[in-house]
Amino acid sequence: MKQDATYIRWFADIRNEDVGLVGGKNASLGEMYSELTPKGVKIPDGFAVTAEGYWHVLDSAGILDDLKETLAGLDRSDVADLAKRGKQARDLILSAGIPDDLWGEIKAAYDMLCDEYGPDADVAVRSSATAEDLPTASFAGQQETYLNVRGYQALREAYIKCLASLFTDRAIAYRIDNHFDHFKVALSVGVMKMVRSDLAASGVIFTLDTDTGFRDVVLITGSYGLGEMIVQGAVNPDEYYVFKPTFRKGYRAIVRKNLGGKRVKLIYGLGGAKEVTRRVDVPEADQKRFCIADDDVLTLAGYALTIEDHYSAKAGKPVPMDIEWAKDGETGEVFIVQARPETVQSQKAGDVLETYHLDERGTVLAAGKSIGDAIAVGKARIITDVSRLPEFRPGEVLVSDTTTPDWEPVMKTAAAIVTNRGGRTSHAAIVSRELGIPAVVGTGDATEKVPTGREVTVSCAEGEEGFVYDRALPFHVERIQLSDLRRPKTAVMMNLGNPDAAFGLAMVPNDGIGLARMEFIISSYIKVHPMALVHPERVTDEAVRRSIADLTYGYPNGEEYFIERLAEGAGTIAAAFYPNPVVVRMSDFKTNEYASLLGGTYFEPEEANPMLGFRGASRYYDERYREGFSLECRAMKRVREEMGLVNLIIMIPFCRRVEEAKQVIDELGKNGLRRGENGLSVYQMCEIPNNVVQIDAFSDYFDGFSIGSNDLTQLTLGIDRDSAVVGGAFDERDPGVKRMVAMAIEGCRRNGRHSGLCGEAPSTYPEFADFLVEQGIDSISVEPDAILKITLRVAEVEERLRSAKRVAPVPR
Repeated sequence: MKQDATYIRWFADIRNEDVGLVGGKNASLGEMYSELTPKGVKIPDGFAVTAEGYWHVLDSAGILDDLKETLAGLDRSDVADLAKRGKQARDLILSAGIPDDLWGEIKAAYDMLCDEYGPDADVAVRSSATAEDLPTASFAGQQETYLNVRGYQALREAYIKCLASLFTDRAIAYRIDNHFDHFKVALSVGVMKMVRSDLAASGVIFTLDTDTGFRDVVLITGSYGLGEMIVQGAVNPDEYYVFKPTFRKGYRAIVRKNLGGKRVKLIYGLGGAKEVTRRVDVPEADQKRFCIADDDVLTLAGYALTIEDHYSAKAGKPVPMDIEWAKDGETGEVFIVQARPETVQSQKAGDVLETYHLDERGTVLAAGKSIGDAIAVGKARIITDVSRLPEFRPGEVLVSDTTTPDWEPVMKTAAAIVTNRGGRTSHAAIVSRELGIPAVVGTGDATEKVPTGREVTVSCAEGEEGFVYDRALPFHVERIQLSDLRRPKTAVMMNLGNPDAAFGLAMVPNDGIGLARMEFIISSYIKVHPMALVHPERVTDEAVRRSIADLTYGYPNGEEYFIERLAEGAGTIAAAFYPNPVVVRMSDFKTNEYASLLGGTYFEPEEANPMLGFRGASRYYDERYREGFSLECRAMKRVREEMGLVNLIIMIPFCRRVEEAKQVIDELGKNGLRRGENGLSVYQMCEIPNNVVQIDAFSDYFDGFSIGSNDLTQLTLGIDRDSAVVGGAFDERDPGVKRMVAMAIEGCRRNGRHSGLCGEAPSTYPEFADFLVEQGIDSISVEPDAILKITLRVAEVEERLRSAKRVAPVPR
């Protein structure tokens, strides 16, 4: 103990069990400082002014009865009256003053902190309510925090302001909503050394995915400067996802990074009580860079898992955490400055899958990051500042530039929330998750594009991007009791291209990914032809060169841009479904599709029929694309070897001849992807009649075959599936096509190879799924919206087949 005091407790002397004395925030800081700093987690030192100090202030001033009278009979739905009474309560405390004995102890503790960190140490002064950060209720953001506090006078003002913030409008409303007695909650105040993140970066960590509840990732958000900008939603932060299972095994498992806008930052002010912090613009070059290096991301992920493991061990069950971090720009070290249990996704029931489906789409008024996965309809109302909150009506869609904790009483009555600014850990995002309502944040221009009074549909059910549609659109909600869904013997897998949807879809019962489409990742996340990145000198159009330069800014070169972005896309999918197999098909663009990528016209020939031309395997060993294929291979190698996601299986499309199969396998080996090495399996798309006829020979080169029913039907029937003239005759149920499929399944069984199908046929024609099961196929891969339906269908067919075997034939 650093001092003998009545009202002071140093972090080293505080544990989680001291919530009633120092509040949840300080109890957690003390627990981590004492228990986890020996394990390498860096936490600034500090002390707590206990809740007894709060009661001492009220008793010395004799204002407790006045406070009770001020709040008696309050109707929290009356926003104007709530604001009036809240101000009266705060004024009572602000005018109370600090008793001399209490201030003497605070001053002495601050002096000791200055002895540790230097004269006039700048500190953060944080409110810590005695009922906050409970497993089922979060008081986070309800009270005030003051940064860059230096010297006795500034500390004195910050302390009394923290006490008064127990009666902010939002805190009063929150306690009423959660049935807490105002006068059974007290306030402790934490005083800790400031981390100079104004010179570097700061942010928030969750040890799960905040939108889906997916537990196997650590989500780290970050932006330049002090952390308040992220919480306030003033910036769209960078995002980093670290995959826990392989990170724990020592891999550099950063599976995904999203670059945020980061247009402004909060830094230290010029000094004095009026400007302790100030907001400044971030240079454009810095906006285009990630705010911290990968090594810092991995360090923070390690801290986060150490914290989660500690709290989980104490609770005897998994406890996902909500953590704040800061990087010191003077020392380069990263610190944890706060942690609490996550109180939204971790409290949801895990045995019911609720999926929202938009039945019709309309005109998009605004788009941004989706928070949650629900859909809501209501009249829009633009609120520009706190003074206009009384205009808001329950059930409306709140549209604003951003939100702050002062808005929470109104936010609780909204059908949905839409903001111009903010990211996944902004105030609007956090509150909407807690309330279970959809939010679209970071739209940029919603207050200009979504007029007040217009009926709109807010959809967060379409992946990472959320949309605000004009007018009320029909939608429905599908609820599945997961405990009732039994798994069939036949593996039922998904077709997936969009990494944004992976974590959410992983919650649906499945056996992995039978087809991950590389083309989607390239067209949506990379957008540049790979050969244009290998040979930029061949791209002569200046506008195209500028576009490519903008996309690749911040990367060492264009090749690294392609490899990292492709690895992140495929890695996200492989992580989401780990340890189940994830089959990634190498690129299968046609020449006209490749030509549409930036720089593509310089590298692609013109073909009369691209569907049957220079596509798939034929490109991989050809000098016109070999270097591009090398980039694809290096990305897949990074997923398997650096991220540790060895569940990734490579699949080769449109391999016409056995000789071509050998050439492609050799090319994979030259790029470090040797079949069988480190458990690598290589599959072939079985989509050409020659693949079926010569399946015994192809089996020498591949570990499995995935029947592509679309191309196999096209080539068996001689029908261009894109033709509007003869496309009506395209039918996978044709006896000839089914004969081909049956031969392929039998060929796989004969050669001991995996058999699967990843075409549209089972989704379109459920009876086709029956046929596949009857033929003994190993796996069926369908679109996500059909997986539950097909799972049930496959289980029924398997049961029928088992019953038929159990009935012995009657002798004649």
